[in-house]
Amino acid sequence: MSLPPEDDEMWWCKLTVGWFVFAATGTKANMRRHVFGLACAAALLGPCEVASAQICRPVAQRTGEAGCWIIAYGPVGQITKPQVFWHLDNYPTVAAAQAAKGPTGTVVESLGKAWLLTIADAGWRPAGGERIAEIGPLPVTQGTQYSAQFMEAIFNPGMTAPSHEHAGPEAWYTLAGETCLETPDGKQVGRAGGPPVIIPGGPPMHLTATGTVQRRALVLILHDASKPATTPRHDWAPKGLCKDQ
Repeated sequence: MSLPPEDDEMWWCKLTVGWFVFAATGTKANMRRHVFGLACAAALLGPCEVASAQICRPVAQRTGEAGCWIIAYGPVGQITKPQVFWHLDNYPTVAAAQAAKGPTGTVVESLGKAWLLTIADAGWRPAGGERIAEIGPLPVTQGTQYSAQFMEAIFNPGMTAPSHEHAGPEAWYTLAGETCLETPDGKQVGRAGGPPVIIPGGPPMHLTATGTVQRRALVLILHDASKPATTPRHDWAPKGLCKDQ
């Protein structure tokens, strides 16, 4: 039997709790020690769940590969149409991507590649580069000032994101793995090679990395610039629709 990777925080956390409870209860535990062991488990498993729940943090705070990392953030400006698109293009170097960048474009290095990420109309194309995807339409409010937050999401199977909402549409481009997203309207599943996932702003959501392959994705939150990109939703709990995915 092989052990899970070192960054599988949930597995290692629960293993530690298991050994702690075994030591506390023993193989011939009396009732008092058994109750003590169960109490310890309840107290310690809470942090395990927190360890597996990923919130997005600035990439400067990165301590390992797995997690959700904010790799770029910037203004898009006023959007004058009811919908826009997210364009993803690869370039051989960051300098080449910078040379092709327009006013609503962002250049990042992520997942081993140089990317030009642009918010624009359908059919827009930059100079040069390799077109990877055009994702949309993204539902927006005409006349509103928007900002774009880009994230690199690397989740091991079983990792989750706690319940939250966004002040604008979210979209994923999945390079590997599978992710299930639950909202009050049901669930959506995003897979590498499949159609992109687009979620309108507003409703609460809960995300789980499913399948057996590590999720590797680029994520966009195109949000009302006067509001935070993400707000926790402690008043909503998912039904667990993604557990059987």
